[in-house]
Amino acid sequence: MTIWGFNEQLTRRLFAWNVVNIAIGMLVGRGDEWQRGVGSQSVGWGLVNIGIALIGGRATRQRALKPDAHSPATLHKESRNLRRLLWINSGLDVLYMLGGWWLARREAARPFRRGMGHGIIVQGALLLLFDVIHALDVPSHDER
Repeated sequence: MTIWGFNEQLTRRLFAWNVVNIAIGMLVGRGDEWQRGVGSQSVGWGLVNIGIALIGGRATRQRALKPDAHSPATLHKESRNLRRLLWINSGLDVLYMLGGWWLARREAARPFRRGMGHGIIVQGALLLLFDVIHALDVPSHDER
C-alpha cells in the first residue's frame, strides 16, 4: 500500500471512530453530573477529530494529485512526515492525559468537572493507542 492509500485508510478510521465516540458520549452524557462531564469530552473531542479527518483527508487527496505524487522521493517524504506527525501526536496525547488527571484531582469535589478530567484521560488514551498503532504501521518508501 502506498502512503496515499494508507493515509486515506487512516482518515476513514479516524472519522468512523469519532462518529462512534460522539454517539457514546451522547449516551453517557444522559447520566449523572460525572457522566455528563465524561460524555461532554467524548462529544467535543469527537467533533474536533472529525474536523481533523475531513480537513486532513482533503489536503492529502490534493497532494496525491500532484504530478510527482508517486515519485520515490515524494512517497518517502510523505511517509516520513506522517510517521513524525503521529509520534508527535502520541507525545501530546500523554500530555492530554496528564492534564485530565490534574483536572480530575483539582476538581474532585465537583462531579461534572471531575468527569471532564476523566473524560480527557480516556480520550487521550484512545488517541495514544490510535496514534502509536498507526505510527508503527506507516508504510516505508525507499527514497530511490
